[in-house]
Amino acid sequence: MRVMKRKTVIIGGSFNPIHIGHLYIAAELVNQLGYQDVIFIPAYIAAHKGASNSIEPEERLAMVRLALSGSGFFLDDCEMRRGGVSYTILTVQDIYERRPIDGKLGFVIGDDLISGFHLWKDASALAEKVDLIVAHRESVEEIPFAFPHRYISNLLLPISSSDIRRRVKEGLAFRFLVPEAVFTYINSHKLYRDV
Repeated sequence: MRVMKRKTVIIGGSFNPIHIGHLYIAAELVNQLGYQDVIFIPAYIAAHKGASNSIEPEERLAMVRLALSGSGFFLDDCEMRRGGVSYTILTVQDIYERRPIDGKLGFVIGDDLISGFHLWKDASALAEKVDLIVAHRESVEEIPFAFPHRYISNLLLPISSSDIRRRVKEGLAFRFLVPEAVFTYINSHKLYRDV
C-alpha cells in the first residue's frame, strides 16, 4: 500500500506551558502555507534555554497532549524519549526517517530567536534541511535573518509561557490564555506555584 506524503511543519519548544499563541501559529501555518500536518515537539531540555527546574518534562508533555486533543495537530515525543539536550538538527533527521514528508519539512521559529540562530547546533545544515518559517513574536516588522526563510503574517499576541508562569505564581488570571484542559491541569497539579 502506497503511503501518501504530507506537507509537514514542526513547532518545537519548551511549552512550559503551551498556550493559545502556540495553537494560533499552528492554525496560521495551515491557512497561509497549506501545511497538512503540524507537529508539536516538546523539548526535553531546550538547548537555548537550559533545564527548567519548575516542573517535570512529563508534565509539559501531558499539557501539550491535552492542548492538542481534537485540534487536528499532532504531538511527537521524540525529544522526550531521546532525553538530554534537545537539538533540532537531530529531531529533523528523526522526523524525516519516520514520516512521509512531501517536499522539505517546515520548521517554525519566533523572531525572538533569529539573533541566536547561528549558534544552534549545525545551524547551516539545519537551514538546508528545512524550510525556515519565522513567526512574529516581538516585532511587527520583518527582522533581517541571514538564513533562507519566509515570514508568516500573524497577529502579535502578547502571551508568553514565562508570563503565564508568573501569573499563576502571583494568583493572577490566566484562564483563556491556555486551552481549558491545560488550565485545569495546571490548577489540579498545582504547577508553577513555587516558581
